Order: sequence, then structure tokens, then C-alpha cells
Amino acid sequence: MPSFSPQSRAALLALPLMLLAAQAGAHTGEGINTGFASGFWHPILGWDHVVAMVAVGLWGAFLGSPSIWILPVVFPLVMAVGGAMGVVGMPLPAVETGIALSGVILGLLIAFAVRAPIWVAAVIVGVFAIFHGHAHGTELPEAFSPYGYAVGFVVGTGLLHMIGIAFGFLTKSEIGKAAVRGAGGVIALVGAAFLFGLA
Repeated sequence: MPSFSPQSRAALLALPLMLLAAQAGAHTGEGINTGFASGFWHPILGWDHVVAMVAVGLWGAFLGSPSIWILPVVFPLVMAVGGAMGVVGMPLPAVETGIALSGVILGLLIAFAVRAPIWVAAVIVGVFAIFHGHAHGTELPEAFSPYGYAVGFVVGTGLLHMIGIAFGFLTKSEIGKAAVRGAGGVIALVGAAFLFGLA
């Protein structure tokens, strides 16, 4: 078992408290001192974003190759386009509804083990990515560089996709497939909670 210095132990114990303290302001970037950091934490500390982005990785893993890699690439690329739309002030109706629906629909696709063709899956993921990106772009703090912020939220999104992919590898066993489908159901419920204003 590795040994840690007292300073390391203190830092490890403080990390959860710092994350909890940052959560209240991270969705808008308040209290975060760089564009990259604000962009990075924005998707990670917003549950409406988390469930959809993990779902993309899960669904890609469930569909198998090449979806396992294509979907998590399509999402941040298209999300960056939506982010640019938000930064320049281009209107997009029902952004919050689109974000909530992304959790509901992607969760249900996983829960019901829907095996869509790769182009259909990419279109579904791309449409939802526009909404997520637009939300990131419109919430860009004025004091921060849009470039650093954009790189931050793409990196944060990629991390969430990788978490979904990692859990998606459970589909190699029947028990794992059931667990992943159950996770899809949970994601759909979280999305529904946001959709109906319960979260």
C-alpha cells in the first residue's frame, strides 16, 4: 500500500470539499480564474450535461466499433459549433429542453438496447451536441478567453465520454449488458427530472 505524506493526505481529504464548494458556481464559471478551467468544469459539474455525455460514451460502447469512437468524436466537434453559435449570440430555441431531452432519449436508447446504424446514431448525437454547445457558449464568462473556454469544455466533455466508454465495456458479459441498460434507465430518469423541472 503506498504511503502518503501528511500534506498529500490533507490535499486528498480536501479535494471533495473543494469540488462541492466549486459546484455552486461552476456552471457559470463564477469563482474560477481561467477560461480553460471554467470551460472544463462546466460540463463536469452540471448534472444535466454529465448524464448526456456519459450516455454518449455508453451508447457508443454498447453499439461497438466503430461507434465506440465515432460518437465521442462527433459530439465535441458539433458541440464546438453550437458553442460558437452561443458565443456570437445566435438564438437557438428550447436549449434547456434539448439538453434535458438528450438525457431522456440517449438513456432510453441504451435501456432498450437500440442498435441504430452509425449514421443515425451520429445524427442523434450531433443534434443534441448543438444544444449542449450553445449552452456552454452563452454562459461564457465575459472576462475569459473564448478559446481557452472552448478547449476546456471540449476536454471536459471528452473525459465524460471516456467514463461512459469505460463503463460500456461491461457489455462484454450478459450481467454487464444488464447493468449498462439499467444505467441507461437511470440516465433517462435524470433527464426526465430536468425536463419536468424536478432537478
